[in-house]
Amino acid sequence: MNPTESRRPRVAIVGAGISGICLGVFLRRAGFHDFTIFEKAAGFGGTWRDNSYPGLVCDVPSRYYQFTFAKNPDWTQLYSTGPQINRYLTEVAHAHGLHRHTRWHSEITAAEFDGRAWHLTTAAGARERFDFVVCATGFLHHPRLPQIPGLDDFAGPAFHSSRWDHGIDLRGKRIGVIGTGSTGTQLVRALAGRVPRVVLFQRSAQWVLPTVNRPYTRLSRALYRRWPALSALSYRLNALTFALFSRGLVRPGPVRHVINAVCAAHLRTVRDPELRRALTPDYPPMCKRLVVSDGFYAAVQRPDVDLVTAAVDRIDPHGVVTADGRHHDLDILVLATGFDSHAYMRPMAITGTGGRTLDQVWADGPHAFEAMMLPGFPNLFMLIGPHSPVANHPLTAVAEAQSRRIVEWLRAWRAGEFTTVEPTAAATAAYNERLRAAMPGTVWAAGCHSWYLGRNGIPEVWPSSRARFDRLMRRAPDLADYALDRPAVPR
Repeated sequence: MNPTESRRPRVAIVGAGISGICLGVFLRRAGFHDFTIFEKAAGFGGTWRDNSYPGLVCDVPSRYYQFTFAKNPDWTQLYSTGPQINRYLTEVAHAHGLHRHTRWHSEITAAEFDGRAWHLTTAAGARERFDFVVCATGFLHHPRLPQIPGLDDFAGPAFHSSRWDHGIDLRGKRIGVIGTGSTGTQLVRALAGRVPRVVLFQRSAQWVLPTVNRPYTRLSRALYRRWPALSALSYRLNALTFALFSRGLVRPGPVRHVINAVCAAHLRTVRDPELRRALTPDYPPMCKRLVVSDGFYAAVQRPDVDLVTAAVDRIDPHGVVTADGRHHDLDILVLATGFDSHAYMRPMAITGTGGRTLDQVWADGPHAFEAMMLPGFPNLFMLIGPHSPVANHPLTAVAEAQSRRIVEWLRAWRAGEFTTVEPTAAATAAYNERLRAAMPGTVWAAGCHSWYLGRNGIPEVWPSSRARFDRLMRRAPDLADYALDRPAVPR
């Protein structure tokens, strides 16, 4: 074709969560309308749709955990609940017409590149051709289930926290919670006092950053509706605060010392010395994701809450047996055991050039070029891919920065500047080597075991500031880092 002619790319977006919604909005605003969002479930929201357990609250302030193009003046509190965020995401998607581009109950099981285009296959067996594929599958959507003997023998309801069964009546029930990350601590805070007994099984203690989830008054919400500039100002102030906090994550210094001191002081609010020792981590704050809570320590000190530090040995029909031989009688068992954060778009089978599969390329662990692309997989993008700044920045901001980069590539394709694009293997290797070299100074490399770490023990997160990531996403790509198949110019 003539490179000066405009052409229309067919784009497939896999996933209708935060990043899929964000990209859909960016595509429509840039004049790209031939795209399809494939969603395996029946609604927008991704992890905020799937997770609906009692007490679910985001640990990023509401007025920062939102899209800059869709600021919401009606957040009701400093940290939003899961249902509020899911409702916000759904409203944004519908307001921008994304429901007309979305196919529900359409799980993509395979994607194969034939040298010119991608062919996607759904679980129902349908097959369709696209010029570009964007994996917006997130990284917290495959529940991680513990391998505990007897788990299937439990006589009562047992489920992962992301599969909460709202049909169960909790009244009068003894509930066991396995896991002490953000989910486990939120569950304990929400259930304590509502049920006769909550038993929290702790494998490792967590540092807790205190907060007060203050409500926003009707007057303040009215002011934000009346003057939208207030939302923009609040977003900027939150960004500055978050940037300061993030500095403690990526480099030693006074910020890290202050956060450490605040967490240690908060721990001292636990009055019982024995319980306080049990809740004291053996690693520095922020090495694992901080628990942000306004009531966990108060809840765990209640007489109707038990903290169990002995390892879980097995499960029988009536409860949990710990390594000290003690039996804990339970009616309901909740697995707050997190997600396989390194799965990304898998188990979707992705085959690139030369028949190489994603599983083969990622045999030693997930990696990417600038968190978004892979050599050998032309015209394939990832949103919130490996080494995205998921630990120190709101996912809404990450999705916007990456969506903007994808739109720029599509504009170049539409203008006929290339047919396929992929990063070179050399550029990808050099980029990941630079990331590894920057990791030792970060708090995630301080010696604890967390879901941030890859198979090789190296953190799979962004080791620098949001500003530096934004600059990376905004700068013009160095074409020397890419293999571009350019269309022939007719003579």
